[in-house]
Formats: sequence, structure tokens, C-alpha cells
Amino acid sequence: MFYYLIQPIMTYNIILIAAAVIPAIGLMIYVYRADHLEKESPAMIWRLVIGGILSSLIAMVAERVLSFLLNLTVSSTSVAYNVILYFVIVAFSEEGAKYFMLRRRSWRSAEFDCQYDGVVYAVFVSLGFAIWENISYVLSYGFGTAIVRAVTAIPGHACFGVFMGVFYALAKKYSLRQQKEQCTLFSVLAVVIPGLLHGTYDYIATKENTSLNWYFIVFVAILFIVSFLLIRKVSRSDKYLRR
Repeated sequence: MFYYLIQPIMTYNIILIAAAVIPAIGLMIYVYRADHLEKESPAMIWRLVIGGILSSLIAMVAERVLSFLLNLTVSSTSVAYNVILYFVIVAFSEEGAKYFMLRRRSWRSAEFDCQYDGVVYAVFVSLGFAIWENISYVLSYGFGTAIVRAVTAIPGHACFGVFMGVFYALAKKYSLRQQKEQCTLFSVLAVVIPGLLHGTYDYIATKENTSLNWYFIVFVAILFIVSFLLIRKVSRSDKYLRR
């Protein structure tokens, strides 16, 4: 009897979870298939996705602590509050946590030997993050949220991962060449550029203003197009990092 009472709830939750996960899996498949030189092992892919999920937990803790401190020091009605919240606390907590797990899971791996690998690794970490985040949102707010996030937040995280991966691979290349300054520069850019894009995305998305809504649509469209072109370019010109 108990099973029949909870079965509709379980079925609905399974549908919601599927709606939260399937868009990210679709993007993972697209990015993975674009790797024409040397595909990554399933074990590496799994490590990256789990790393992305762990990064979401790290970011959640960091955001709560930093938001608490922000509320103690800055008025919530000020422009500075919103800038710090979206660009520093949310964006860099999340992108920083992703980069931390990306580096731990792949930097020293023997599989990390091609330029496009950086894109694959960073996108899979980002989408692991997005899957966990999306499940929580969809279970809380329903199927409509899954539809909206399937065409905004999920691809958005993938795009941030593309930019992170491009710079991450360059950092690895210069590390192999013992060029420490260039390695440091591109390691920093691997966090800063996605962080700025993420902060801009969140800042515009949360503003209740008709003109800003149009800015958001234009921003997202450009972000998606540029990311798609980057994937295609890096994939087609892929080469071994030691060359």
C-alpha cells in the first residue's frame, strides 16, 4: 500500500532528475565526439564528472561563508553588493572550485597530452557541477525550471568550461616546455575569464529590467556561438602538447 502511495511521487521525481541530467549528457557527448585525435578513457571521464559534482559542494560552502561576510559589511541595496555577490562570490567561488577539481583530477595525468583534452576535461567538470546544481533546482522548482535551465544554465556552464579548457591546455603546454611565467599566466586566465563571463551572466540574468533581458539574450547568444566556434577550431587543429 505504501508503495502505491509514493509511486507517483517517485515517478515524477525520476522524470525531473532525467530532465535535469539529459541536457548535460547531450553536451558531454557532443564535446567528447569532437575529440578526433585521441579520445579520453571512460575512467578519466568519470573522474572528471565526479570532480565537478564535488566542486559544486565546495562552491556551496564558499558561497555561504562569503555571502554571510558580505551581508555583515555591505548594504544589500547597493550596486557594490550585487557586483561583489555575482562577480566575486558566486562566479569565482564556482569557477575556482571547478578549476581546483579540474587540476587535481587531470594535471598530472598521462592522458593529458593533446590541446583539445583541456576543453574536454574542463567541460566535463563544469557539466558535472551543472548536473548536481540542476538536480537541486529542478527538484525544488519543477519541470518548467528544467526546460529553462536546459537552454540557459546548462549550456552556460559548458561554455564557461570551454573557455577554461582552452587556457588550461595552454598552461599545460607551457608547463611541459618549462616556461613557468606563461604557464602561470594561462592558469590564471583559466579562472579569470570564465569567472568574468559567469559573473556577467548572473548579473544580467538577475536584473528585472526589460532592456537588460535583451542584453541577456544577446550575451547568451554570443557566448554560445563563440564557444561552439572555439570547440570546432580547437578540435580541428588539435595537436599533441609536446610538439
